[in-house]
Amino acid sequence: MSSFFKAMPLFLFASSSFLGLLAERSNVVILYADDMGVDDLSYGDSKAKIQTPHLDKLSSEGMTFTDGHSSSGICTPSRFALLTGQHHWRRFHGIVGAFGGTVFKPEDFTIAKMFKKKGYRTGCFGKWHLGWNFDAIRKPNAKRGDPRAESYDWTKRFPDGPLDQGFDYYFGDGTINFPPYCWIKGDRFVTIPTKPVIKSRPLTGGGGFRAGPMAESWNPYEILPTITQKTVDWISRQREDQPFFAYLAFNSPHYPIVPNKEFHGKSKAGYYGDFVIETDAMVGKVLKALEIHGFAQNTMVIFSADNGTETHAFERLEEFDQWSSGKHRGVKRDIYEGGHRVPFLVRWPGKIRPGSVSDEVVSQVDLAATFAKIIDYPLGKKEAVDSYNLLPVLEEKKYSKPLRVATVQNTTPKIFALRQGEWVLIDGPTGAARKEPKKYLNYFGLKPYGKGNQGLLFNLKNDPRQSINLYDKYSDRVFKMRALLKEYLDGKPCAPGKE
Repeated sequence: MSSFFKAMPLFLFASSSFLGLLAERSNVVILYADDMGVDDLSYGDSKAKIQTPHLDKLSSEGMTFTDGHSSSGICTPSRFALLTGQHHWRRFHGIVGAFGGTVFKPEDFTIAKMFKKKGYRTGCFGKWHLGWNFDAIRKPNAKRGDPRAESYDWTKRFPDGPLDQGFDYYFGDGTINFPPYCWIKGDRFVTIPTKPVIKSRPLTGGGGFRAGPMAESWNPYEILPTITQKTVDWISRQREDQPFFAYLAFNSPHYPIVPNKEFHGKSKAGYYGDFVIETDAMVGKVLKALEIHGFAQNTMVIFSADNGTETHAFERLEEFDQWSSGKHRGVKRDIYEGGHRVPFLVRWPGKIRPGSVSDEVVSQVDLAATFAKIIDYPLGKKEAVDSYNLLPVLEEKKYSKPLRVATVQNTTPKIFALRQGEWVLIDGPTGAARKEPKKYLNYFGLKPYGKGNQGLLFNLKNDPRQSINLYDKYSDRVFKMRALLKEYLDGKPCAPGKE
């Protein structure tokens, strides 16, 4: 050994070894759409009314899950479940409203905290919608939830957001249709909401905003391209010797529907379709950034959505003959498949066979255990309690099928569904959150379910549209599935090895 190496302090060897291990670890990027149906992607079908070439390419270069699910049929709960690896219904059911507080507890596990502990840089962009501490900026004499701009001190730190959940960096708008309407960087306001109450101007594809403070320069059309560019800029600043985790939560194609002019008329499904196409273009920008800066081959990219498409899908079906939920019944908020079965794509060069397709039932809560396995993080008994490791599926290795014993689906406090193999039990009289339009029911030859039903049982393999209720025919199966559902709701973890 040379005198130079003999003289080197031991910590330098340890440091260089640590950096070497970090450099070998895969980066992770989650691209998360807002209110997107499982069939809003074209998946290489040239006849699809909405063409998504960048997502199609992502699909062709990785694995497409045909049976991938969000935890809830609405946004806040699904985001919480994705970030924590535990189903939302263990904590809450609804969304965070305007001026709402955080859904997290200080001791909560999140995938961002996990990545950070393992030496990753962590960045969050776009829609948060998991709550902030408005009390910290509310003036002493102002009432909680006061919508007036003058009731808050916008120069103060805005806590309980992404930085408190493990992210090093955040840039976003909070939530596109909830106040305050401004840009937030980290835990500070970049633009100050000075207008007393927003007044919605006519928007391209419809939709509106809750009343509340708005910055003078606020423009909803700038949100999607801005948060994408901020993500691209952040990726460009990352280093090869330190892995990173980026979470980009798009505001699209959530209402208000605000595609920029260059995308108008690009689809055959109205402005909603145009907004999906703009979202696809933003995905393309992030993928290009990974390639340009040399990260593409060492980055796992996941694309999914927080829930199914909004109820305006009924109008699109009638006007454009385009059904966002594909061969499935239901939309956002529903416990039917269309409420929570979402696009689910994973690309991981060298690990996932390009163009592979899996019909395994998977949930976004499973990402936590998967990431933990990849970065060698030992999950505690109380961490990611509902999360399954997806690596055997992604790498197409032998495993006991199905991977999950069962999957619980839920949107509202009173009705749950249990998925087990090809069967799904809805423990309530209907899977619809709202009355289903007659034209929609007639279009697919469906009958409405409602009062008088003790429950619904469907075989999704034979009946993906959930049109034939087998509840009375298979009473033994109903009994066993309901008993298992009760175990989960009584506190049993869904993930293996957590009891």
